[in-house]
Amino acid sequence: MSPGFRARADQAAQRVNAATKLLARGLELPVAVRRLAQRHQLSERQARRYLERARVDGPVEVPKAKVAFTVKLATEVVGRVRKQARRSGRTVSALVTQALVEFLERLDGGAP
Repeated sequence: MSPGFRARADQAAQRVNAATKLLARGLELPVAVRRLAQRHQLSERQARRYLERARVDGPVEVPKAKVAFTVKLATEVVGRVRKQARRSGRTVSALVTQALVEFLERLDGGAP
């Protein structure tokens, strides 16, 4: 069991997916809780939460690792990006990622 740390998004997704597989095998909930807790070094309470999420949502996509990438931009550009992110209800990171991916795909002719 981890000492009070929150799981990273990729860890949480992997645990939900493991819980989904346990449920798909038809295991009784107490058995599934114990197995998930042991395999992922969780408390049984945490394991039960992952199993409940898996029961409701099913398997989830495991997010890719992210790194901080610092660039210097004109103040006006930063303001426009932040404003657009707020307007769209997304994070600045999500907005910039989409913009860069679309730009790079145009340059590369659609190649990832």
